[in-house]
Amino acid sequence: MAQAEIKDRLDVSVVVPLYNEEESLGELVAWIDRVAKASNLTYEVIMIDDGSSDDSWAVVEQLSQKYPSIHGIRFARNYGKSAALYCGFEAAQGEVVFTMDADLQDSPDEIPEMRRMIIEDGYDMVSGWKKKRYDPAGKRLPSKFFNWTARFVSGIKLHDFNCGLKAYRRKVVKSIEVYGEMHRYIPILAKHAGFKRIGEKVVKHQERKYGVSKFGMERMVKGYLDLITVSFMSHFGRSPMYFFGSLGTIMFLVGGGTAIWIILAKIYKQMHGMYLRAVTDQPLFFIAILAIILGVQLFLAGFLGELINRRAADRNSYKIDKRF
Repeated sequence: MAQAEIKDRLDVSVVVPLYNEEESLGELVAWIDRVAKASNLTYEVIMIDDGSSDDSWAVVEQLSQKYPSIHGIRFARNYGKSAALYCGFEAAQGEVVFTMDADLQDSPDEIPEMRRMIIEDGYDMVSGWKKKRYDPAGKRLPSKFFNWTARFVSGIKLHDFNCGLKAYRRKVVKSIEVYGEMHRYIPILAKHAGFKRIGEKVVKHQERKYGVSKFGMERMVKGYLDLITVSFMSHFGRSPMYFFGSLGTIMFLVGGGTAIWIILAKIYKQMHGMYLRAVTDQPLFFIAILAIILGVQLFLAGFLGELINRRAADRNSYKIDKRF
C-alpha cells in the first residue's frame, strides 16, 4: 500500500444504521464531532437510512451541509440492520471502524478508549458490554439467555453479542459478509475469518430519549435460527459431507444393525421353537427402516452439497494475512 494512502487514511469511521430516528440524529452527530475533536481524531460518519418513513433522510442531508465528514446512504425500502451495516462497512475508510445505533443509547464518549484497545492493545475487534441496561425486564431477560447460548455455541466469551457499539480493525469489516440478521453474530463471523483477538469493554448505556424501539420479540426467533446457520456455516460451510455424511452414516448403521438384530432374533426363535412375533408387528422394525432411509437421504444431501461446493466460484478463496 502506498505511503500516501496510509497517511491520508481517516482515524475513525462511524457506521450508523438508522430507521425513523429524525429526532436524535443532530445530537448524535454533534456528540461524535465533539469527541473526535477533543481527541484530535480525523473521522467520518456514514449514516445508512434503512427506508425511513419520517424525515430522517432530510436531516442527514442537512447535517452533511454542516459537517463535511457526514456521508449518507439511503435504501429504497427497509432491508434491515445487516444490509445497512454491509453497505456501511463497504464504504468505510477509517483505520478503526465503529458501529453505533442512532437512538443515542450508545455513547460516543467510548470511541477514544475502544480505538486505543484496537491500536495499542492489538485487538481485532472490541465489543461493548452494556453491563447496566435501561431496557425493560421483558427485553433484558431474553437477551441474557440469548447471550449465554451464543457464548456456549461459539466459544467466544462476550457478555453482550447484540450491543450496537463495537469497534473493528478496518481489515476485519472488509473480510466479512453481513447478511440476513447476522449483525448479531459479527464476532462469530470475525472469528471464522481468522480474527480471534476479540475483546470487550463495559460501556455506558443511555436511556432512550426519543421514539420507541424498532425491534420486537420476533428478533429472538430469528436470532436463534441465525445462530444455528452461522454455527453450521462456520464449521461445515466448505465441507457439508462431514456433517450430513457422518450423521447419515451413523443413522444407517444404527437402523441397519437394529433391523438385522430383529431378523436374526426371529430366526433364532424359530429354530428353537420359541414364541415369536412377526417382524412387521414390531414397531422397532419400522423405526429401524426409517433410520436407514433417513441415513441414506442425509448421506446423499452431504454428497450433493459437496458437488455444489466444488462448482462454487469461491471454493478456493482464502484470506491471506501476510506474504513475502
